[in-house]
Amino acid sequence: MGDFHQSGTITTLHNLADRTTEDLERELMGFSRTMPMTLVLPSLYSELETDALEGIIQELKDVPYLNQIIVGLDRATKEEFEHAKEYFGRLSQNLKILWNDGPRLRAIDDKLQKLELAPKEAGKGRNVWYCYGYALAQGNSKVVAMHDCDIKTYDRGLLARLIYPVANPNFRYQFSKGYYARYADGKLNGRVCRLLVTPLLRALKQVCGSNEYLEYLDSFKYSLSGEFALRTDVISNLRIPSDWGLEIGVLSELYRNYNERNICQVDISDCYDHKHQPLSKEDTNTGLSKMSTDITKAVFRKLATNGFVFTEEHFRTIKACYFRNALDFVEMYYNDAMFNGLTIDRHGEEEAVELFAKNIVEAGQQYLENPMATPFIPSWNRIKAAEPDVFEQLYDAVELDNSDY
Repeated sequence: MGDFHQSGTITTLHNLADRTTEDLERELMGFSRTMPMTLVLPSLYSELETDALEGIIQELKDVPYLNQIIVGLDRATKEEFEHAKEYFGRLSQNLKILWNDGPRLRAIDDKLQKLELAPKEAGKGRNVWYCYGYALAQGNSKVVAMHDCDIKTYDRGLLARLIYPVANPNFRYQFSKGYYARYADGKLNGRVCRLLVTPLLRALKQVCGSNEYLEYLDSFKYSLSGEFALRTDVISNLRIPSDWGLEIGVLSELYRNYNERNICQVDISDCYDHKHQPLSKEDTNTGLSKMSTDITKAVFRKLATNGFVFTEEHFRTIKACYFRNALDFVEMYYNDAMFNGLTIDRHGEEEAVELFAKNIVEAGQQYLENPMATPFIPSWNRIKAAEPDVFEQLYDAVELDNSDY
């Protein structure tokens, strides 16, 4: 059970009374008559072989209030797509699978590439973007939720709590962000959020001065969570980053387009665990190393759009402030873990901080070398203006894929 404290500028919906999933679902069934709901599941084909996704399917198959489930399937051959149809076909809801590597969706992507409007790199951001485009093309949902397919501790109450704030027509929220405590199997996890994002935001306040955007980001208890829900109207003008900056980028877009009173965060799980990325100290293009660089660049770019002018001296100062703050957080979390009887690798924690500090400077250098880089995929409003029948093309491609094979 969490506390009831409201901090920062974002409304926090706590888990105060352990309300049952059945009770939440009864209310969501009532909402679904006027607020039809869709769930988006971005998935690699390889995840079909994991216990995590199998557990998710077993929980989801009897969820009564969902109008539809959209699966974005990456890295799948024709035979693997056929298997995915059988695998996900156990779900009782209306199901559509986007075969992102299939010839029909590739043809649409090629057309957008020629217009210089397609996602520049493969990955979760591209997958989610096309799933959102298909949801808009269908036009039969008012609420869209999304979560990852590698959650090992999944239960259907997570989805109910996540989607409730935006599905409730009596609430004003356009977007809800899930949060939770990242621990499992007696260990404290979530290094990137604990040891990069929070101390970096505190360092930026010291160097750049406190501003509304930094206060907004710092209000989120778990800004990197992959679980969020939003009203469908939000999607049309939403630009989605194609790199590891997806979660921070989406929060930044919401900040740009909506009043903070339309945004909330909600406690969706007492214990959360998923697939862990390696630190990748020797390879800056993978794992937490690339993730930390992409996230940091996303924050720098947003501050620049708000008028802050960065120099090399700024990045060196930010690194120094970050490093001191992060070491303090290592101490805090070590004590917190010990108090709760959890294990924590303090040496590994400090190794991560050293890597993140190095990557803050690297991210700053990359920004200075290419300040005009635009990692955001264009909004669907922009795409529709350039290719007016794109939704019809996308709708037909997915329908034919799901009926042909």
